[in-house]
This record gives sequence, C-alpha cells and structure tokens, in this order.
Amino acid sequence: MPTPKSLKNGDTVAIVATAKRLQPNEIDGAIQLIESWGLNVTTGTHLYDSHHQFAGTDKQRAHDLQNALNDDHIKAVIFARGGYGTARIIDKINWSAFAQNPKWLCGFSDLTVLHSHVHQNLGIETLHSSMPIFFKDGVANPGSNSLQNMLFGNEASLSWKHHNLNRTGKTQGQLIGGNLSVLYSIMGTPSRMDFKGKILFLEDLCENLYHLDRMMMQLKRAGHLSQLNGLIVGQFTDMEDNEISFGKTADKIILDAVSEYKYPVAFNAPIGHVENNQAVKHGALTELTVDIHSSIRYE
Repeated sequence: MPTPKSLKNGDTVAIVATAKRLQPNEIDGAIQLIESWGLNVTTGTHLYDSHHQFAGTDKQRAHDLQNALNDDHIKAVIFARGGYGTARIIDKINWSAFAQNPKWLCGFSDLTVLHSHVHQNLGIETLHSSMPIFFKDGVANPGSNSLQNMLFGNEASLSWKHHNLNRTGKTQGQLIGGNLSVLYSIMGTPSRMDFKGKILFLEDLCENLYHLDRMMMQLKRAGHLSQLNGLIVGQFTDMEDNEISFGKTADKIILDAVSEYKYPVAFNAPIGHVENNQAVKHGALTELTVDIHSSIRYE
C-alpha cells in the first residue's frame, strides 16, 4: 500500500474543514503550533465559513478539500475538526491528482469516512490522528505531539498498558478502522471497507450502550468480525445508558461480540476522543502484539 512521504522543515500543509463549523478564529492557536513545527500553513478558503451546522455549504467544503488534494505544493492535509459532514461531500471529490501524488490526510471521528474511502478505493495510507480543534489554544498535548512525530516520520510503533479483558496473542494485517458509528453508517456504500484479514481498531463518543451493542451485532451478523485478524479497542468516551441499564460496559459489549473468535484483542488503546489520541497509520501493514503490554509495529 502506498505510503505518503514524511514531511520536512519548510513544507506546506493545508487545514480544511469538511464537517462541523468552527467559531471565528477558533483554531488560530493550533495553526501557530503547527507553524512552530517548521511547517508553512495554508487554510481552506471557507475554513471559517458556516452554513447551518456545517463549515460552509457542501460545495464550499468540497472545493477546499479538492484544492488541497490537487495542489502539489501541499504535502499534507490536516482536517480542522469532526462532527458531521464529510459523507455529504466524499462522492464529489476527484481523487486522480491525489492518487498520482499521495499526501498525508490527517484526522479522525467524522473523517473515518475519508480514511475508509481512500483505503478501499485507492489503497493509500492515511493518518488517523488528532485535529486542530483538540489543541485549538496552541498548547501541545500528547495527541498533537503524536501527529507531529508521525508527519515527520518519527513514529514506527505504539504501545500501551495491559487491560484485564485483553485476549493475548500476536497477529499481522493491515490496520483499519476509526469511529464505530461512522463505520456503521457507511456500510453498503462505496466507502465501505473489506475487513478480511485486517486488524480493526474502534473508538466512539457519546453513544448509548444499547446502540453500541446494535452496531457490534450488525458487524457480527454481516460476517465482518469473523474475518478479522485482530481487534484494537480504543476509547469509548462519555457513553450513555438508559434508566433501565443495558447491563454491560462498552468494553464488555465489544468483547462479547467477538467472544467466539480466536484472534488477539487489545483494550484501552490511546485512540479516540481524548487528549492522548495517538496517531496511527490507517491502511499500513501492522503487527499487533497483546501480552504484558499491547503494541503495534508497522511492517
């Protein structure tokens, strides 16, 4: 799978918004932080536009992404924030220039649509990573540091602490995944991924526990979970329950859904809607080890 080139000092990156709108000048601090990495930053024409809840109209958001993909001087595209909206424009994008000149596409949450679409249709690696809205004040945090290191080619592995629900083992496969709700929403579309032989990672935010179970059952009944080589469970943040409890935690719901399969499962990965949102290479051939610690290493 093609890997975009690492950045170097003086390279230019674009920041565009494909989903929820920003407040005026909301990520100016983040832009300054990225510039402090030795990069030049250009922003989408419509970065701070608004159209109801979106960062401009579908046409405007698609325009900014298309320009960033087509411009050979731009070496990476960093998405400003998630929310909702990327699925509305993904089919408006012409990927031919990007296919000829791959560059890192960086973001998560709603950008799961883009990661999945690029993996399935173009076979190019992308970065599932923090976004400027998560360091908007310009103060570095573990997520922004990880994005910086990954962009400059300084991260080849990731490890995290043991979890008592882990299923130990070692496996290999392309690393795919992202936000579970978004993955669920693109099933049956041209952006849907093939799960066979892959290592899947999942995260989510503010979902009801019964709906988490519904999504996991959909993946299971569709045969996707049985085809995996491994599973990484990231952060399921601020999950909700009904007055009559569903009776299981998010982690237990996920473990039960894959209980009949034998592949390694690693919980509590630092991936998701948290400050310590570590960047990972979506689509990269990866070795997953689940033992005293859990780790991934890119092949």
